[in-house]
Amino acid sequence: MNLPNKLTLARIAMTVLMVVFLLLTGPVWAWLAAVMYAAASLTDMADGRIARSRHLVTNFGKFMDPLADKILNYSVMIVLIPEGLIPPVALVVILFREFLVSGIRLSAAEQGRVVAANIWGKLKTLVQDVSLVVILVLRALDLPMLVTAANGLMWLCVVLTVVSGAIYLIQNIDVLKDAD
Repeated sequence: MNLPNKLTLARIAMTVLMVVFLLLTGPVWAWLAAVMYAAASLTDMADGRIARSRHLVTNFGKFMDPLADKILNYSVMIVLIPEGLIPPVALVVILFREFLVSGIRLSAAEQGRVVAANIWGKLKTLVQDVSLVVILVLRALDLPMLVTAANGLMWLCVVLTVVSGAIYLIQNIDVLKDAD
């Protein structure tokens, strides 16, 4: 197994540990969760760059890398809902977009086409990752503005999610029209 794929699997393992840290109470656990999330997010950037630069792109990586990202981000969001840090409706909108884009990609694959990530999807991911790091750090600091800041950041993520999802749909509507 090559290094990028090992990093992808490490991200999944880190997610499990980070969720445990999120569920435990106390500032040490909150800081460990924040650091673990930031480190896991960095492995996402690293594995892709390494895979492309060293020509180590594999079918396993193409499938597991985006799945590992979703497992990481949505695990954090789900765990933070009871604390009021992630509005449930925001998560529903974000998940709807993910299912929509995945459906477009699957339909395109059946037609022998590839729907690559575009700049809007990458921007959405970047803002989502940075927002979650900020939320986790604010949570660890136990600041009074935490809920307001977290909700504001998540609604920003929702706006970018809707925009990127709409762009994917508009750019690839022919994929759905050509589907059997």
